[in-house]
Amino acid sequence: MSGSAGSRAGALGALFCALAVIAGAFGAHGLRGRLDAGHLALWETAARYLMYGGLGILAAAAGRWRHGAPAAGLMAAGGAIFSGTVFALALGGPRILGAVTPIGGVLLIAGFLTLAVGALRTR
Repeated sequence: MSGSAGSRAGALGALFCALAVIAGAFGAHGLRGRLDAGHLALWETAARYLMYGGLGILAAAAGRWRHGAPAAGLMAAGGAIFSGTVFALALGGPRILGAVTPIGGVLLIAGFLTLAVGALRTR
């Protein structure tokens, strides 16, 4: 990925990482004692996967691989959907969100696989 698309993806990846750290800290300090262990574990999972998505977007932005932009887009959508629904579930959101969560996971996986294929095809 190059130019302004790479800069935007890099900024988005860094934003995801920052939000993941903020969410993790908020869970550890602001939600401990307010959520039961199961819901707190959901919160921590959401923060961790948001970080994974952010790091993947940063990798796509930093690399000179083919398919970097589509990979970053898939990871951004996947990270937002997966983590967003899991954060909501942790806070007592409607259980139907659990049916949407796997879509985010599949998008994250697709983004990483797209990045892998692009890296292998780049010479």
